[in-house]
Order: sequence, then structure tokens, then C-alpha cells
Amino acid sequence: MRFKISLQDKPRHSDLVSCVGWMTPDELYSCGDDHQLLRWSLLNAETSKVADLPAEVFPLEMHWMPRSAIQGGKAGADIIFLLTAADGKFHLVSRKGRIEKSVDAHQGAALAGRWSHDGSSILTGGEDGLVKIWSRSGMLRSSLAMSSGPVYSAAWSPDSDAVLYTSGTALVIKPLAPNTKPIQWKAHEALVLKVAWNPNTGLIISGGEDTRYRVWDRYGRQLYTSPPHHHPITALAWAPDGQLFAVGSYNTLRLCDKAGWSHSLDKPGCGSLFNLAWSSDGTQVAGAGGNGHVLFAHVIENNLEWHNYEATVISRTAIALRNVNNDAKEQLELRDRIIKVSLAYGHLIVVTASQVYVYSTRNWNTPIIFDLKEGSVSLIVQAERHFLVVDGSSVVLYTYEGRVVSSPRWPRMRTDVLSARTVALSNDTLAIRDKDNEKGIHLFDATTGKLLNDGKPWEHKVEIAEVTLDQVGPTQQRCMGIVDNNRDLFLVQLKRVGGMGRGYKLGGMVQSLKWNDGANILATLQDSNLVVWFYPGVIFVDRTLLHYTQSHRDATTPNQLGKNRTEDLVWAVLAGMATAGRNLETAEVAYAAINETDKVHYINKIKSIPVKEAQVAEMAQLSGDTAAAEHQLLQAGLQFRAIMLHVTLHNWERALELALRHNTHVGTVLAYRKRYLARFGNHETLSLFLKNQDKVENNWSKVQAAVEAEYQKERERRTN
Repeated sequence: MRFKISLQDKPRHSDLVSCVGWMTPDELYSCGDDHQLLRWSLLNAETSKVADLPAEVFPLEMHWMPRSAIQGGKAGADIIFLLTAADGKFHLVSRKGRIEKSVDAHQGAALAGRWSHDGSSILTGGEDGLVKIWSRSGMLRSSLAMSSGPVYSAAWSPDSDAVLYTSGTALVIKPLAPNTKPIQWKAHEALVLKVAWNPNTGLIISGGEDTRYRVWDRYGRQLYTSPPHHHPITALAWAPDGQLFAVGSYNTLRLCDKAGWSHSLDKPGCGSLFNLAWSSDGTQVAGAGGNGHVLFAHVIENNLEWHNYEATVISRTAIALRNVNNDAKEQLELRDRIIKVSLAYGHLIVVTASQVYVYSTRNWNTPIIFDLKEGSVSLIVQAERHFLVVDGSSVVLYTYEGRVVSSPRWPRMRTDVLSARTVALSNDTLAIRDKDNEKGIHLFDATTGKLLNDGKPWEHKVEIAEVTLDQVGPTQQRCMGIVDNNRDLFLVQLKRVGGMGRGYKLGGMVQSLKWNDGANILATLQDSNLVVWFYPGVIFVDRTLLHYTQSHRDATTPNQLGKNRTEDLVWAVLAGMATAGRNLETAEVAYAAINETDKVHYINKIKSIPVKEAQVAEMAQLSGDTAAAEHQLLQAGLQFRAIMLHVTLHNWERALELALRHNTHVGTVLAYRKRYLARFGNHETLSLFLKNQDKVENNWSKVQAAVEAEYQKERERRTN
């Protein structure tokens, strides 16, 4: 992956360019010390003057109002971008270059200015060291903070509930809530000049006069520091999805991934890059050059792989294809600029500015083509039967024949924050993390777009960083994997009847995860180790099998699986699947193969039960699902078995509740409880038992006889 640089022979600005901003993915505005506001059209490669700014306005930073706020039809929607200037003012400017409002914001230059992510507020930072918050119409809300020196750069947190700003060699995160302590840390050895905070990943990048750029998490922990450059870092910008960022310096442009690693380095003759801006589709970067040039850099050589197929974007309008099995090669030439590409499940999805092309790996010559509604696609997610496209303000599912399947919607819907980490799709289910409450996940029926779980989000106890869905098997067995902000991995069964289950922890320190598209096998990177769960659903069946059903490889010293270990893994997976499928014979053989003697004895006990429904309930209990076991017994009319299930587990109150509800074996439960307490020399403390202690059966022989009579009824039931 690298940048393809485009730079005109002669600069269109006659002086330094200080700021650039994308109005649409194909239209850019630029301005600088020559006071010209220029519009650049990538569709026809034309550049035109929009307006001349007043002679006293020397712009420093430009930021366009978020698209979602403009489309909302709110007051002030005609004000398109924010412009800060060297005289301490910020200006609200229309797309035609008319200054709608000017506000005196700072003593000295207004060095930083940003719209909040929802477009409801404005942040400014100045040479006077003040950080201020304004309404979208330019009314002062608060002076949030004061630094000891100029605030050279600032950014909003992902939820717009805090502000990150520079303070000398330090970075500070200041929450908007009053009386909340800020987070401050030393970030560089010299002045920090630029910061950026990505709303999707929560990662922070900073650059300074020490000629380094660094990557941080939201708590100020350093994740990466670059080698020193030849000149100070003067510009930084995240791609919208947070997977890439660009770094600018003197005659230098670098493309990096979110971990900080550099993918390409270019040396364009544009002077110092004072500002960088990504287009909303994440395909290109514009840079403001110190010598009057406006630089355009397009991301190319993005490589995709699926099975034996490889697709590489080699130019703005071309994709190279290769079948690695026979080295067959194809090249796809498209009419318009390529925005997004996805390859999976035997199909290549290519999105241009106005259309979607769906290619089959069996035939590259005749794609399915259909038009887009808005032409601003930011995300593609594929499943076996259909794929999802986030287009502007809408989320749409299409079949691979181009037919609309559904268009899900949810309360306070925001599409600008959706990414591959927060959206998951399977043949029957769509999962989307709730941005307003990052502990919650909206679940949809993929074929209808209707919300599941009675319209309520499924909620975790910690904010969720990533969500995935398994791809194989029936709907009633669908599982969702989530990684929370503690990097713990949980697995959830998506029960469409009876409410969603809780999450069961699979592992910790998870950096990445991926489901196999042909079997429900889950691969994870855990603290530099590759861990593969060959049957992760075993956590719902028998947690003792977890360590048998995983492969663990150290990233530095990979270990090969031995014959005995592999055999144990296969038998353990079989034991889990047989138990889940209530197959007694197979489960017994599989447990015996891995020397789980206690499970073999328990299964033999189950096999001796004369009633089939009771066997199924005991298998559910073997899986640890007491609720399912009770439900099965009560549905079969085996109230006594249900009561004794809880007596055996010492769930005394539930056992007595069932006995009282069905008016049977109340004395039996009380007698077992009395015998249990006497064994340990304890007295009764449970109020329900104290209330009914007059019903206790004191003759233990009668209790045993009553129990044996119930088991005799079961034996007779089998005979009949």
C-alpha cells in the first residue's frame, strides 16, 4: 500500500497554503496567505476561485461541518466550514465563500478550530493558551482550559465529551464535565505541534518539533514512537475508519497504519505541509504546501486476498486480479474513481463514486451493476448470501444480484462512525455497536431489517471495541464474539426466543480476531500469540473442554502440534458437539478418549434414566444449562425430576418454589433440607423454609418410599 502523488507543475496559490478541506470526496477547498479561497474539482481536474478573503484574514485552520449535521436540516445548515485566523478570530463561511459570522475568540492567533463530531459545538485553541467551546452559531459556552503556552492543535474525543490539546511538550485530555480531573502526560521532547484523535478506534497521534510522531491510546499510553525525521512534524491526519494515517513534514509525506508502521514515504516538492485532510471515503489525502502547492495523494496498491484469489488496486480506476493456483491474471478497468473494494465469499465488490460493481470469481467479464443513492460509501461488509453497504446516512443490505434485502435503522442512528470493527454480518443477523452507549449492540434480522431482542440493544458490562459473528450453522445457534475495551474476548449466544444470553469469557489481551468463513473456528491474536478456537461454542456446553479445543502458538517460537495433542483436540471437539446435540453414545466415547472419567460415569447414569425427556434434561445439565434442563422437565410433566434437579444442586429455594407451585413433594424438599442442615450442624435461615417448616416429613423412610414411587412411575412409563 502506498500513495500516488499528484502535484501541478505550477502552484495555483501565490503564497503559502495554510489549510485544505474536502467538501465532498471529489471537491476540495484551499486557502492561504494570498487570501484566495480556491475550489478543486477532481471530476474534471479544474481549479476555480470561489472568493477573495478580506485582506486582514490570514487563515490557519479549516474544518468542514460534519455531513450528518448538514443533512439533519438543523438551524445553521447553510454554514459549511469553520476558518480560524491569525488575528484571533474564527469565521463561519458558506460554500460560496461568504463570511456569515466572525467571532473574536483569542488574544493572538486562533491556532486551532474543530467542529464536534455531531456538529453541535465548536472547539478553538489560541496563542493565548486558552481552549474554548462555542455553540454552532458562535456563542461562547465555556473557557474550558488554560495552558501555559500557545495551544497549537486540538481535537475532540470520539464522543465529543472531552477535548485533547497541546501544552508545550505535553498533551492534555480535558473532559467537558465540570470538576473532572484532566489527563496530562509528556508526549514529546520538544513542542507538540499537531494532534489528531480518531472517533472509530479511539487512537491518538501526535507530532512535534522533536521530529517524531507517536501513537497513543485514549488513556495516554504510548503504543508507537517513530524514528526521528529530518524536520519537525507539521501535519497529521487520520483516515475516517482509523486504519491509516498520514504524516507531513518538509517535502515529506508518509502513509502509516494505525499501529504506526510506515507503508510508504514520498518526497514531493511542496515545501512544508502545514495541513493534511482525508476525503470522507478514505481514498485520498490533500496537503497544504508551504510553497503554494496543493498536493493530492491517492491510496493505491491496497491488496485483498480470499482463498486463492488476490485483488490489488493499482490506480484510481484499475484493479489487478490474480489466481495464485494457476497464475491466471485479469485487469479490471472502471470508468470512475474506485472508492471501496471488498473480496470475500466468491465475490469482488467494487464501489465507485456513483455505482456498485459485483463481480463473481467464476466470471470477471459480466459484473452486476447498480446505482448508489448518495455515492459516499464508507464501508462494505460481506456475508455468504448478501453484503452491506454504508452509503452516506443509510445502511443497506444487497444480494449479490443487486437486489435490496433490507435497510436497517435504529434510534439516534449515526453512520459516520461505523467501521469494520463495529459492524458484523452473517446470513441471518446484523450486529452494530451503539455509538451513544458503547456497551450496547443493536441486533437485526438481516432479511427484514427489524430489530431483535424486543428492540433493545444487548448490553455488556464494559464498553465494546469490536464485534463479530460466526458464519456457519442454523440461526438458533448463531454466536457473537465481542472484544471490550479491556481487550477481553466474550462469546454470546444470540437466542431469538427467550432473550439474549450473557457473555462468556474466552480469553484476554486480544488484539485481533477472525471467524473462519467455512466453519465456526475462531482465530485470535492474544498478547503476541496466535490462539485458534476450533469449537468456541463449547463454552456453552462444557467449559472443562476449552483447553482441549484450542491451538496455542507463540509468535516468536512457533510450536508444532504433536500427534497426541491433535487427537485430544479432535476428540474434545467431538465431545462438545455430541453433548450439544444430546448424542449420548458419541459423547461417551469422546469423553473416554480424553480420559474425562467423571463425565463418562455421568453419561452412563443418564443412559440408565428410563424417560427420554429426562435424559435430554440431564444432558442440558451436563452442559451447565440448568434453566434449559428445568424447562425440559416441566414441559414433559416431570415435576418431581425438576424438583430433585434443584435439590441435587442445593438450589433449595427454587426446589421448594417448584414443589409449592405444583403442590407435590413439599415434605420431600423440606426433609432433604433438614437432613442437609443437620449434617453440618446448622439451623434454618431461609425465610421460605421457615414459613413452611410445619410441613416437613420427619420419617425418612417415608421420604425414600415417596421418591422410589416416583422413579417406579418413570419405569412404568417407559414400559408402556
